Amino acid sequence: MRYHIGGLDKQKLLELYLGMLKPRMIEEKMLILLRQGKISKWFSGIGQEAIAVGVTQALNDEEYILPMHRNLGVFTSRNIPLHRLFGQWQGKKSGFTQGRDRSFHFGTQEHKIIGMISHLGPQLGVADGIALADMLRRKKRVTAVFTGEGGTSEGDFHEALNIASVWNLPVLFCIENNGYGLSTPTSEQYNCKHLADRAKGYGIESRIIDGNNILEVFSKVNELCKAVRKRPRPILLEFKTFRMRGHEEASGTKYVPEKLMKRWAKKDPLVNYETFLLDEKIISREEIEQFKADISEEINLNLKTAFDEPLIEVSETKELKEVYQEFDYLHIESKNNLDNIRFVDAVSQGLEQSMERYNELIILGQDVADYGGVFKITEGFTSKFGKSRVRNTPICESAVVSTAMGLAINGMKAVVEMQFADFVSTGFNPIVNYLAKVHYRWGQNADVVVRMPCGGGVGAGPFHSQTNEAWFTKTPGLKVVYPAFPYDAKGLLNTAINDPNPVLFFEHKGLYRSVYGDVPTDYYTLPFGKASLLKEGDSLSVVTYGAGVHWAMEILEKYPDIHADVIDLRTLQPLDIETIFVSVQKTGKLIVLQEDTLFGGIASDISAMVMENCFEYLDAPIKRVGSLETPIPFEKGLEQNYLPKERFEIALTELFKY
Repeated sequence: MRYHIGGLDKQKLLELYLGMLKPRMIEEKMLILLRQGKISKWFSGIGQEAIAVGVTQALNDEEYILPMHRNLGVFTSRNIPLHRLFGQWQGKKSGFTQGRDRSFHFGTQEHKIIGMISHLGPQLGVADGIALADMLRRKKRVTAVFTGEGGTSEGDFHEALNIASVWNLPVLFCIENNGYGLSTPTSEQYNCKHLADRAKGYGIESRIIDGNNILEVFSKVNELCKAVRKRPRPILLEFKTFRMRGHEEASGTKYVPEKLMKRWAKKDPLVNYETFLLDEKIISREEIEQFKADISEEINLNLKTAFDEPLIEVSETKELKEVYQEFDYLHIESKNNLDNIRFVDAVSQGLEQSMERYNELIILGQDVADYGGVFKITEGFTSKFGKSRVRNTPICESAVVSTAMGLAINGMKAVVEMQFADFVSTGFNPIVNYLAKVHYRWGQNADVVVRMPCGGGVGAGPFHSQTNEAWFTKTPGLKVVYPAFPYDAKGLLNTAINDPNPVLFFEHKGLYRSVYGDVPTDYYTLPFGKASLLKEGDSLSVVTYGAGVHWAMEILEKYPDIHADVIDLRTLQPLDIETIFVSVQKTGKLIVLQEDTLFGGIASDISAMVMENCFEYLDAPIKRVGSLETPIPFEKGLEQNYLPKERFEIALTELFKY
């Protein structure tokens, strides 16, 4: 292996050596502890240290880096205290996830490291968002993100590269090509000679780097970082390397030909570099032994600290509390005049006034810029806020959501418009696995609102009409809002944007231009978790939300003898179950209406909670009404048959007579 010192001084040459030596020695110790049953799992990066160390040392301390399992050198190069790393791997309180996630699945704002999740792809889009925030603030910074050759087959990889290319984001996409995705060789993963060649399809630069040569890694990445800071742009880096252990220790390496193992063993990045330093008389064997003794002592002392730390005290209250970031809701009353406007105008007003309130609020979505979105909610926004803040995105919902997460990590707010709520399925993974879990895992907020134009009644068919809120009410960490009136839509949207937690904001497109209401012209907020009692009576309780509110009110007008409590939930998570309990305890009867198909929906949970808590007050079985258990059809008659409005009327009268 050839090493070219270039302009590097002795101090830097030793820093790079020690940078590789420490993670190698930690790993060797961890493999012993794994065999002793003192840690539960280990993903080894032995043989790949040069990449993590070289890249990290080429970045400035304030620049974010997004590593993976085999990048221990990133964490040690950023000088994370070893007892905290060891505590993380043992599930101790000193660990960054306090026992809630394992190994390298964590982030730390203090050290500007954002760890992976097991669904590898989203972190590439997260890097886009972090870099976008830096670029918007005119900070000359680079973001580096790692993936393996296996991860390049995921759609998120291609989506993230495309976004970075279109927006010229300063991201280094670092592929550690170690030849195997677990046991699958590269010949079965992709059909091109070099993964770096894929950059051509996205119009970006690429480099192939010897990932086992620490001087080549550091020098080339350092050079690229300087260039990207001057002229922001993405670059795809393919590091050719090999891992000398299994995907994780339980996997073994039997699937690797012995000749291949021996060939790569000769390319050991630490051994070869150490030999080079000795040959060049930059270091002596006595110094090496002293370095190893010092690192060994550091490891043992920090291990003792971690082992001596008591196990985490289990607290149900604490666990539940930390799913969401604490949000001190600030109630802001309107002071100005009312204006009778449409639902769609109320959403637009709330969004516009929030953009005025937060200079670092970014809107992302397909056609949201000059076109104003398909429902024209952001029409005129670019002339007021500019295209840097109102950003058209490519058609890639997953990477767009991940980009929004990156903006939040870098201290900004984001609103993502799903063109239709149905399309969220292609962005489902980062919502339910990244945004929803990130605060519980390591205390990071996901300051993201996903706007969800939804609902039937407009003949849009199976892919533009779903009301899929149940996909998200099931997921701890998400908040779900579903207003029925213009006044609520504006106030709740403002609160959603204020809230540092991820919010799915459902907007029934059938209400956009059909429902009017008096809405304050200035900025105001409404609280989450507080239902609205629209109508009072003692015959029965009607609980619903969205378009169901209007169906219920319309049908009740036909039956003046039915004196009902009508409760508009407004938010589904958090859910105002107390208002429902109080109503049921008064009326003794409950009917729950939802537009979604019945099975597995919010009506089922409400019914179960009422049965568990108010059974002795019930005078009749609880009625649940939802849409037909089919996809939603487009033809008018079929759609009417699908929707629950007529079935609700039948169920309502039956319950009243019971």
